[in-house]
Amino acid sequence: MDHRAYIAAAADTLGLKIPAQSQAGVVMYFDLAAGMAELLQGLPLTAADESGSVFTPVVPQGEER
Repeated sequence: MDHRAYIAAAADTLGLKIPAQSQAGVVMYFDLAAGMAELLQGLPLTAADESGSVFTPVVPQGEER
């Protein structure tokens, strides 16, 4: 799939200017990310597959809040 039209529309909506020399790289990485997303979308997941990671912020040593 050619994502150029989507990228152009999204950039326009967000007010982003993508320089001509950067457009090929943006498309390349967008295609790469789309391919990764396609792989993940194909995985069957259940409630047991929920992430076990929990972020608990801590105060760095030597600092107080």
